[in-house]
Amino acid sequence: MKAKRIIISGGGTGGHIFPAISIANALKRLDPECEILFVGASGRMEMERVPAAGYKIVGLPVAGLKRSLSLSNLKVPYMYVKSILMANKIIDDFRPHAAVGVGGYASAPLLKSASSKQVPYLIQEQNSYAGVTNKMLAKKAQKICVAYESMEKFFPKEKIIITGNPVRSTIKRATEQEKRAAKTLFGFKQEQPVLLVVGGSLGSGTLNKTLQNWIVKNRQVQIGIIWQYGRYYKSQVESFNRENPRENILAKEFISNIDQALSAADVVVSRAGAGTISELCIAGKATIFVPSPNVAEDHQTSNAMALVNKGCALVVADKDANAILMDKAAELLENKERIEQLESSIMKMALYESDIKIAKEVLQLCNLKKGGN
Repeated sequence: MKAKRIIISGGGTGGHIFPAISIANALKRLDPECEILFVGASGRMEMERVPAAGYKIVGLPVAGLKRSLSLSNLKVPYMYVKSILMANKIIDDFRPHAAVGVGGYASAPLLKSASSKQVPYLIQEQNSYAGVTNKMLAKKAQKICVAYESMEKFFPKEKIIITGNPVRSTIKRATEQEKRAAKTLFGFKQEQPVLLVVGGSLGSGTLNKTLQNWIVKNRQVQIGIIWQYGRYYKSQVESFNRENPRENILAKEFISNIDQALSAADVVVSRAGAGTISELCIAGKATIFVPSPNVAEDHQTSNAMALVNKGCALVVADKDANAILMDKAAELLENKERIEQLESSIMKMALYESDIKIAKEVLQLCNLKKGGN
């Protein structure tokens, strides 16, 4: 057989993109000769992040329906059909032996096309509550890699493989020495409690507003804060910070060295995306989740509660964040015993080498494709 050719489709947010890149990297480690092509949605962040990771990507014009009434919704069916036709050509030209869907707008047309052309495919479902698209795509998928138990309520049991979610290779449990070095890197004193606030790769309006209100009301509090506010909120947050300068707060649109930020943090406040949760489990961080209510089937709440119900994390509802979140975080920062208990508990939820496990399944799928050389 010539070099195996694999398409990885999906994206839209870091929660889809980083696992996809991790799978690609694992494939290259297992089979350096394999050829990988990414297929994403034009204009979305994968079109920047994937090439930066060293892989080729092709964009489809696919988009999702807006929740509010919008004329752009009228274009969605047309763009989907156009994306199917483009996906057909991509598959004809690249002739993949297997395809992988990681979620996001581009997964549906690409995997639909793969199915019609007898290309075996695998779905990587990151959340504890499967979305409509993945449930539909699962019918013709050969394998479904998941991160949570009891997923047979969404998918055929015989197709499910519990692999966990791939995480960035730099994510790990920090040693005390690494923690001290990270605090120094971010400009904090060793004895200073540090809070990491992460609203996802695109940012969170709720977390940003909550933090801003707290900063205005608590000017004398000197806990260290690393704040990822997201590109959607760049101008607003930067304007706020110019008017409210604080030496103990480091605000960034995107934290590229998230591994070091996690090392520096004593407590994390975060949305509850599946990829983020997997990284927090491996890093072993005491976490307060604030699930986003603006996601399909409220899956972030399901993700968070899978940990909260086992005593591995705390949760604050989005609607309550402004009133209680930062006080709860400040209180936790002062409770070292509780922090240690949460760290110990969340590490027990970690699944390791998920990228390698998934990559092995993908390479097995390549052998099912007939006439693909």
